[in-house]
Order: sequence, then structure tokens, then C-alpha cells
Amino acid sequence: MGLSVHCHVLLHLLSNLPVWSCGSFCTTQQKSRWWLKGGLLALFVIFILVPFSLRILPELIQHLVYAHRIRVPFFVDLSRPADLSLNHTINMYLTSEEGISLGVWHTVPESQWKEAQEKDLAWYQDSLSDGSPVFIYLHGNTGTSIMCQQVLSALGYHALVLDYRGFGDSTGEPTEAGLTTDALYLYNWVKARSGNSLVVIWGHSLGTGVATNIAVKLTEQGVLFDGVILEGAFNSARQKMPGNPFAWYYWTFPGFGYFFQEPWAENKAVFPTEENLKKMRSPILFLHSEDDHLVPIHIAQQMYEVAANAQNAERVKLVSFEGSLGYLHNGLYRDPRLPDILKKFVRSL
Repeated sequence: MGLSVHCHVLLHLLSNLPVWSCGSFCTTQQKSRWWLKGGLLALFVIFILVPFSLRILPELIQHLVYAHRIRVPFFVDLSRPADLSLNHTINMYLTSEEGISLGVWHTVPESQWKEAQEKDLAWYQDSLSDGSPVFIYLHGNTGTSIMCQQVLSALGYHALVLDYRGFGDSTGEPTEAGLTTDALYLYNWVKARSGNSLVVIWGHSLGTGVATNIAVKLTEQGVLFDGVILEGAFNSARQKMPGNPFAWYYWTFPGFGYFFQEPWAENKAVFPTEENLKKMRSPILFLHSEDDHLVPIHIAQQMYEVAANAQNAERVKLVSFEGSLGYLHNGLYRDPRLPDILKKFVRSL
């Protein structure tokens, strides 16, 4: 009786075994195939796709992430300076090298305001040889200030303001070599049209580095600037730059710099202003605010000493502005003494 029951149970189990065993085996086999495929895919990703991606994708991602910059000022047509109350100013575009178009504003002396109305580019170019001093203004990292053009125009000077490549509506990507090339091109362009007029270079902040770069290049060719003004000049030899001066050009997502190299990482900006000052032989005027929050006043004093030692105290001047006036790094144009300071410097040339 017990044996019969056990046999019956055993036969029942055996009769059901093929169905249960096959289903389990099939499921296991399917899982094995899935794991095999997954393993092969993982190996493909690790040994083929990842190395390929590390080589190719960073460049693609950099292009997509960094290359789309936001242009400032917003909602301003830089081809129309009259919209900013510069009614005796013309906008033009110069080509400093193939593929680089530079936006340049030329403001004539205020005394020519009425005559300048509706005049074309040829008239503006011809006016450069009228005997009035010509200033080439090299702006800082945050762009130009129309106030400086207005100050110079009111004094009876021509003012040409360059937007380096990558700035304003100029094309190209900003680099130290590129900015130097652009400024040098504009200087030569002006000299070819200004006759015997004085040509003075006025650099502000970043523009001081550009100004001294081109001054040295010209000195090596036996050419000297008539005069150089360095406002808020920085010194990379004695002051660590807080970051690449062109980083603003690239729009970046937070944290991407941790995974991908920034486009400017291998294109360091040097601007060896101190070394340049040792080689310069043009009259220099330093302008600096004692409360400059980006470049401490002692940096300007050190550079003044370097330049004065390279030339003499008669050809190199430093004018500082009291910190209580609150001009910081960008506000010297507000000082009522500035016009007289500029006139005195021009008369000394």
C-alpha cells in the first residue's frame, strides 16, 4: 500500500518533469543568451566605442557646447553707432587677415559734427589727414566704452575704436596673437591715411597688453609710436591672471570643464607687458585708479618704474586717481581732470 502510493507519486512527478524541466531550461538558455549579448555589447563599448569617443567626441562636444557665444551688448546694432548718440561716427569693417572681419568705429572731432552728417567712408578716411591727433583705442575684456570716444572727440581728436576678433560684431576666435595682429593692422591702416598727424595708442586693461605687444613688434621694425597711454595696465609677470581673458567668449555648461578640456586650455594668453616695457622707446602715460579692484595700484607703480628705467622719467609718466573717487577699474573716463591730462600728454609729444 505504501509502495503503491510512493510509485504513484513518483510516476506523477516523472510525468510532469519534462514539462517543468524544459520550461526552466528554455528560460535559463534565454537568460544565458541575453547575458552573452550584453557581455559582448559591454566589451564593444569598453574596447571600441569608448576609445573612439574619447578621441572624437570631445572635439564635437566642445564645438556644440562652447562655440555658441552670447554677444553683448544685447539688442544693439553695432553697424549703427548713431543709435548710441555717436552721430559723427561711421562703422566700417576691415580684414586683418583671411577670414577675419573687424568692426571699427571712427569718430571725428566734435567740431566736424555737422559736416560729418550723411558722409561716406571715403570722407571719414580723408579726414584722418586733417592734422588733428588720431587716437586708436584698444578696449578691455568687457568691450569698448563710448564715453572715451566722446572725451577724445570733444578735445578735437579722431578716435578709432577696434573690436578685436571675437568681440562685438567682429568674426573669428580671440587669441593673444590674433588680437595683436588685428591691432597692428589697424595701426598700419591709420598711418597710411593720417599723413603727418600724431597717432596715439590708448590701451585699457586687456588693451594695454595688446598695445605693448604691437609696440615691441613695431620697435623691432624701427617704428615708434608717437605716444602710448596705458590705463589699468595689468602685469602677468607679477600678478596671477584670474583666468583666461577670452573665457567669456565660450558659453559653457557648469561642470563641463571637469570632463572636457576647454578650447583655450592649450592657447595660453601671456601678454608679457613688463618685458615689453623694457623694449619700448615711445612716450608712455600710465593712468590708474588707487582703488582698482582688478589691478592693484602697486602693480602700476612697478610697471612705471620698469618703463622709466628703460627710458627716463621725462618720457614716462604715471597719473593716479584717488581711491575715494570710486573709479575702480573702468571708471576713469568720469574724472573731470582727464581731458586736461590728455591734452598735456599730447602737447608733450
